[in-house]
Amino acid sequence: MTTPSFRQAVPSDTDRCLEIETSAYEGDEAATREKIAARIDQYPQGFLVMELDGEVIGFVNSGCAFEVLMSDEAFKELVGHDPEAPNVVIMSVVIDPAHQGKGYSSLMMRTFVSRMSGMGKKTLHLMCKERHVALYKHLGYRYVKPSSSDHGGMSWHEMIMAI
Repeated sequence: MTTPSFRQAVPSDTDRCLEIETSAYEGDEAATREKIAARIDQYPQGFLVMELDGEVIGFVNSGCAFEVLMSDEAFKELVGHDPEAPNVVIMSVVIDPAHQGKGYSSLMMRTFVSRMSGMGKKTLHLMCKERHVALYKHLGYRYVKPSSSDHGGMSWHEMIMAI
C-alpha cells in the first residue's frame, strides 16, 4: 500500500477539492468552488491536502481567529480570519468516498494538528455531525456542546482540542 503524502494546497487543487467536497458532504453543507478557492488563496498554510499516487484524495481547511464563534457563517468565507490568531477553526475535513474507511482521515488530522502546533497555534475548533463525535474524541478533541448553527440544514456539535 502506498503511503499518502501531505502538502499545502495550491490554486490548481481547487477543482479536485470541490469534487471531493461535494461527493462527501450532503446538500448545502458542501463549500462552493468560490469558498474553496478563497480558502486556498487567503490561508494556504491552513489548507492541507493529502495525496496518494499523485492524486489528491482528501483535505483539511481552516482559518484562524482570536475569538471563535462557531456559528458564524461569514467566517466560512474567512471574514474575520487573522493568520496570526492562535485559534484554528476547521471548516472541512474530507476524504474522497473511494478512500474512506482506510484510516486516512485520522492520519490526515494528526498531520494537520502537528502542523498547526508547529505554527504555534493553541486550539483547534470544529463542528461535526453526531456520527463523527466519537472519532474526534478518539483523536483528542473534547465535546463542547450542540451547535446553534444549522449550516446546510443539519445539526452540528462543537468540539475543541488544546494543542
